[in-house]
Amino acid sequence: MKIVIGCDHAGFNIKSAVKEHVVSKGYEVIDVGTDSNASCHYPVFADAACKKILSGECELGILICGTGIGMSIAANKHKGIRAACCSDVFSARLTREHNDANILCFGERVIGVGTALDLVDAFLDAKYMNSGNHVTRVAMLSKIEEENL
Repeated sequence: MKIVIGCDHAGFNIKSAVKEHVVSKGYEVIDVGTDSNASCHYPVFADAACKKILSGECELGILICGTGIGMSIAANKHKGIRAACCSDVFSARLTREHNDANILCFGERVIGVGTALDLVDAFLDAKYMNSGNHVTRVAMLSKIEEENL
C-alpha cells in the first residue's frame, strides 16, 4: 500500500521520523513536500496529497502542519477526502473504523514524535468497519459532499 505524506514548514521537523516509521511498517511512501522549514503555504501540500489519493496512486495520507487543523480544512475541500485532525490514539483509530477517514492530520506544535508515531500506527492498523450505522453515516457524509462541493 502507498501512503502519501505532506507537510508545511511547521511540520517539517517531525515528517522524517513519520516517514521512516511508515516505511519500516512495510508501506511505500510518496512524499509531496515540503522539503525544508522555510515558510510555505499548507494548502499546496494538502492539495498535492489529496490528488494522489483521488487518482488512486495512494490509498491513505498523512498531513502535518503546526496544529493539523489547517491541513485538515484544506484536505476536506476535496470531494472524496475525509481528513481528520487527531491528537490522541483513540480518535486516530476510530476515525478509520467509524468514518472511513483516508487522511490523518496532526500538528508538530501540538504533539511530540512518540505520539505522532502512535497516531500513525493506530490510523494505519485500523480498518473501516463497513457495517451498520457507520455505512449509513459515511453515505450521509457523501450525500452532503455531493450537494455542496
